[in-house]
Amino acid sequence: MTELLYQTDSYLREMDAVVTAVDAEKRAVALDRTVFYPGGGGQPHDTGTLTAAGATYPVVRVKKIGGDVWHFLGGEDPLPEVGAAAHGVIDWARRYALMRTHTALHILCGVVFRDYGALVTGGNMEPGKGRMDFEFEHLRAELVAEIEAAVNAEVAAGRAVCVNILPREEAFQIPDLIRTKINLLPAGIAEVRTVEIVGLDLQADGGTHVANTSEVGPVRVVNYKSKGKINKRIYIELG
Repeated sequence: MTELLYQTDSYLREMDAVVTAVDAEKRAVALDRTVFYPGGGGQPHDTGTLTAAGATYPVVRVKKIGGDVWHFLGGEDPLPEVGAAAHGVIDWARRYALMRTHTALHILCGVVFRDYGALVTGGNMEPGKGRMDFEFEHLRAELVAEIEAAVNAEVAAGRAVCVNILPREEAFQIPDLIRTKINLLPAGIAEVRTVEIVGLDLQADGGTHVANTSEVGPVRVVNYKSKGKINKRIYIELG
């Protein structure tokens, strides 16, 4: 199984690792440890480079399959063999933008749940922008302006963002831990990673985040749409 270094430290930019498996047809290698986020929960996978066996490969895609994280490599150099030492470096500018965006969406989720009791029905993000769907029956411009102001107040409050990994039984004793309309956690997961914006929000989440809401910077609600009778979409961008 790949050790997921990003789960406990989102600020790690590189790592040393060992190749544990090779898929020549897909030009992919699995590693014993990684800082590369493989995607999930609406957050895209990381990109970057992997150096091994005297060659440096662009990492164009990352995917978690079972317990292994596979790194799909560009270029034409022969792939390293199992047991080869490797050094990975993520595209930090892209990753940090995604960290800020992901935390901004958690602030949005926390504000909407706290102030209006609305559950999340979906979400997605790119570096610097994202959208989140909520179980709202009515959403109008005045309400959207209130939400934007409240989100930016939480950014300015400089709230700490803390990560914990808890046994499943302990995690599910926390009220309102699952903010999505449907519980997306498979029954087989023994541990639950939680992300807490102290004083605002606590969710089960596997993605990467900044350490303090002040790092997010200004947040603008750039659009909102109705996606159904009780499903409304809010789009945000970071300054």
